[in-house]
Amino acid sequence: MSTLAATFVSEPVELRSNATEEDLQVVIRAAYRQVLGNVHLMESQRLTSAESLLRNSDITVREFVRQVAKSDLYQSLFFNTNSAYRFIELNCKHLLGRAPLEQTEISEHVQTYNGQGYEAEIDSYIDSDDYTQNFGENVVPYPRSIRSQTGIKNVGFNRMVSLLGGGAATSDSSNKPQLIATVANNLPQKIKLPSVGSSGAFSNTGKRFRITATKSGGAKVRMGNMNYEVSYAQLSQNIQNIQKTGGKILSINEVS
Repeated sequence: MSTLAATFVSEPVELRSNATEEDLQVVIRAAYRQVLGNVHLMESQRLTSAESLLRNSDITVREFVRQVAKSDLYQSLFFNTNSAYRFIELNCKHLLGRAPLEQTEISEHVQTYNGQGYEAEIDSYIDSDDYTQNFGENVVPYPRSIRSQTGIKNVGFNRMVSLLGGGAATSDSSNKPQLIATVANNLPQKIKLPSVGSSGAFSNTGKRFRITATKSGGAKVRMGNMNYEVSYAQLSQNIQNIQKTGGKILSINEVS
């Protein structure tokens, strides 16, 4: 059985104290893939000095992520050609594993960049309590809001799916903001499930899925889990219906 979440993210990758060189390379690849938006990385573009520091335990994964995000490559991919709004969307996605929560958060980041500069803007994500609580020093950031999580509203799921864009290598190449209207106006995000394409990332039009969600029954009704089995065509609407009624999605599994 495969999950919708698995289309976008594998299990969290952590660098442990007894890591082998093979383990280290897994962490490094995961960090590049997450922070650089799944871009194809040339050998000459690798941050060999930062990799060496990580290998020698002179820096943590958090600091390696910071160096990748402050690199000339990251700036050329996501800062130089994007509006401030799109840049912040992508920073939230790459560094916090979620979409922007609300307009005030975006405004705060705009003020940080305008007042303190690019590096301070990157630091504001990586030094945040949000980053520390979810990734600590040695876990590579990952798209965590693709699953229901404490502290993240259900609408965050829809927004993150929209930002992920199907997990394709070019999902971050667009310089068009994806969430500007819904975040600014505090509106639900119309979910954009990956479409069938030549990449083969997600071809499920003939499959069925089981949605497991909590059911909100009011203060006097005990919470319980509900299962819904739906077709691919019904998936998006059912997700939205569950969220509109106060339920929380726990998992979305392909029915084998």
